Amino acid sequence: MSSEKKTSITPTPDGPYLVNGLKNFVNKKGPIETKETMALCRCGGSANKPFCDGTHAKIGFSSSRLEGRVEDKRDNYQGKKITIHDNRGICAHAGICTDSLASVFRLKEEPWIQPDAASADEIIAAIQKCPSGALSYSLDDVEHRDRDGVPTIFVAPNGPYVVSGGPDLLDMTQGDGASQEHFTMCRCGGSKNKPYCDGTHWYNKFTDDKN
Repeated sequence: MSSEKKTSITPTPDGPYLVNGLKNFVNKKGPIETKETMALCRCGGSANKPFCDGTHAKIGFSSSRLEGRVEDKRDNYQGKKITIHDNRGICAHAGICTDSLASVFRLKEEPWIQPDAASADEIIAAIQKCPSGALSYSLDDVEHRDRDGVPTIFVAPNGPYVVSGGPDLLDMTQGDGASQEHFTMCRCGGSKNKPYCDGTHWYNKFTDDKN
């Protein structure tokens, strides 16, 4: 039996993410050196991103969820061969689904998902690219949501922490139907649905030239 501690992430109140036991930490340049315990910035203001430098205390960062956020609710879109599950409340708005399969994931249309507009294999391939866990699917009444892999955090360029591999997210309630294996976490400080990314980094023009 392995004695290795499981990787965990704790969003501290009005402070950084405390990450324990992470070995795979990367950005667009490659691996980032890790320590057993790391404090990662989530206020957007650290001069040492992705690490916390205490700026959150100086700027009065609040980790509270805000009014006006998208409702945490999962909708189901049943097709002839596949059912697509979607929770807009935890979507990071990366645009990968609409870019990958615009016939199914339709911007500015209602309903915005059309599960019969492509093959099941094409839909599965698109959903498997979703970084936030907002999308999943069911075949023959069996839901497919998580993936295989080791705990990893990818620092997305000018975007969120893209988490995969199932680290424990402590002291937080998971979204309705959300994956506990992969999700996106705000690091711009502006999300209305903290600690999850809601795409606000696009609108507040968050930048991080080092990562």
